[in-house]
Amino acid sequence: MDFPAFVEALGRTARRLHDAGFWHRDLSGGNLLLRFGPDRRPTDVYLLDLNRTRVGKPPSVSERLRDLSRLALFRPEHQELLLRSYWGGPVSGLRKDLYLAYHHGFRWKNESKQRLRGGRDRLKRLLLPRGTHAHIPEAPAGAGARDKVVWDHLSDQPHQHAGRLDKLKVRLADARHHGVEAVAVASSLPRIWRRYQELKAQAHTRPVDFSGIGVCVRPWPEAPGMPLALVEELGARHVLLRLHPWEEDHTAEEHLARGLHGRGLEVTFALPQSRELVRDPARWRRALEEIAPRFTPYGKRFQIGQAINRSKWGVWNVREYMELARAAEAVLRPYPGVELLGPSVIDFEYHVTAAVLNLRDPGFRFDAVSALLYVDRRGAPENRQAGLDTEDKALLLRAIAETSRNSTPRCWITEVNWPLREGPHSPAGRDVSVDEESQADYLVRYYLLALGTGVIERVFWWQVVARGYGLVDPADPAHPRRRPSFHALRTLIREIDGARLEEVLPAPPPARLYRFRRPAGTEVVVGWSATGRPARATLPGPAIVVVGRDGEKMAAPTGTEVEVGASPRYFRLAP
Repeated sequence: MDFPAFVEALGRTARRLHDAGFWHRDLSGGNLLLRFGPDRRPTDVYLLDLNRTRVGKPPSVSERLRDLSRLALFRPEHQELLLRSYWGGPVSGLRKDLYLAYHHGFRWKNESKQRLRGGRDRLKRLLLPRGTHAHIPEAPAGAGARDKVVWDHLSDQPHQHAGRLDKLKVRLADARHHGVEAVAVASSLPRIWRRYQELKAQAHTRPVDFSGIGVCVRPWPEAPGMPLALVEELGARHVLLRLHPWEEDHTAEEHLARGLHGRGLEVTFALPQSRELVRDPARWRRALEEIAPRFTPYGKRFQIGQAINRSKWGVWNVREYMELARAAEAVLRPYPGVELLGPSVIDFEYHVTAAVLNLRDPGFRFDAVSALLYVDRRGAPENRQAGLDTEDKALLLRAIAETSRNSTPRCWITEVNWPLREGPHSPAGRDVSVDEESQADYLVRYYLLALGTGVIERVFWWQVVARGYGLVDPADPAHPRRRPSFHALRTLIREIDGARLEEVLPAPPPARLYRFRRPAGTEVVVGWSATGRPARATLPGPAIVVVGRDGEKMAAPTGTEVEVGASPRYFRLAP
């Protein structure tokens, strides 16, 4: 969707409504119906739910602005566009101040309701069984607390039926194992922290090769050839293909792996576990023995396990994961050139990573440390969690790897995305989901921040085709819609994949400027605002070409002073 065109159309429609003598009083995104033309621009905007509307005379200025303030437009540039299209020109002074006051008040009211609702929901989750979407199967009959896991085909991940009290009982029963993990973490923490401080002091002091942009794929039964075609369209050179060892038939995965390898792409395989495989180590080993000869001709790297700190993936303690990793070491290591990645901890829960990597005599060793690093899905990648942003977390992961007993210093981020507000297809709740435009902005900025540290070899987006989070919407297999994040990643790859990050330029916060030198010798500065608010910054030289986040050409500035916003821009500098 052409979002700025939508905002302009909305402003004009609201003005016609008010001038006709209607005060809507519930003008929100949920009460809009849109019709689009072939160019993705809105041709008609319909206003719904008029039961609260007052009719008879044109609303006052205050009433008009109260209507406009209910619309969920949070970026200053979108708010400016709405007001300009509504009033027919630039807006300042009292009208703008009143709009912002109403908007902040309405937002505070909604957030207060959400906080109250969130506290009530947390209490319900603690005391009552979890509710589920209708499509999720029931837990196996007679299953114990550890085994109430089923597969959710819409979000392509397991679903845990065990409630909080069930989980607490299991954790208490495993207290001895968790004690061993705690000792491993405590003994390693001083050297990890010292190394982290050293890495932080060295950050951005030397050039960094920027060449680790990757994407994840799975077969698409409705359009078997499309994943490969989309990867080629993106221009990605690194691909992670997730296999499902619990399944008997890997024909579709093998066909896709052969196609990727045949086009010269670097293919890595993820080997997640299920609760059934954790309970049956012999079956896990047999699955690996079948997978190894079939897939090693197409790729030599295998990630062992998936989100081992989430019980829905079947692992309740590190001891269970050690059995999986030992079997993988025994089965896969004999194949020439094979590299193993792990422990694939999800989210910022590095204590589990440190525990696995510092156990004594575990029976395995990783060639690279892998993490599914969802930094802060409630907002931008620059946001801080426990005082650390994306860059800090990348450096801390490297410090854990460099000081560990059971791995090399190399680090990969093998899964990241921002979930979309698409109901049960989203892998996370609505509270942590974003719109498509924000997803595209965050994607580019995450790659820049993580790979720009120089301590992460690869970053993979999960995944190319998926509802709820993918780069491509699979609703129409014959003509799949590329989301803004698809165009944003393709532009990122085209502009700076294989380039060298020369330096992070000085810029007044919240502006960020990264200067790259491409293999041909040309220079590109990537600029954005870490908070999303427009910010001014100065380029090191005049830009002859400006490329927007999604690849669109933009007007070049007349000087070196530029404005940057939430969406990164690429400023190609004059020689």
